[in-house]
Amino acid sequence: MAQVRYIVKDVDQAIAFYTSKLGFSLEQQFGPAMAILKLDDLRLWIAGPLASASKPMPDGSQPVPGGWCRIVVTVDNLDEMVSRLRQEDVGFKNDILEGPGGKQILCLDPSGNIVELFQTA
Repeated sequence: MAQVRYIVKDVDQAIAFYTSKLGFSLEQQFGPAMAILKLDDLRLWIAGPLASASKPMPDGSQPVPGGWCRIVVTVDNLDEMVSRLRQEDVGFKNDILEGPGGKQILCLDPSGNIVELFQTA
């Protein structure tokens, strides 16, 4: 099982987004500090400001949400899902792109982390 950690601004807000919009289930929550979400064989660890993963590094740099690394969620009907998410005010970085392997689009969670939605060709 793959595990990925995202730094988020608000754990409860992230739980609501991933469970209600992308079909994850809440596996475990550690108060406002962290939660573990599951989708198929992916565990997504979301770490808020109170989590140890969010503490400053020795050089003073601070872990923050965002960036271009991302999880990929495979969907059956990308057009339908994007339409629904746009109606629910989910933000996107781009429009649907199509390549030899399929179609993809990048949506944003409430903290600005990228989630790639992908439909196989």
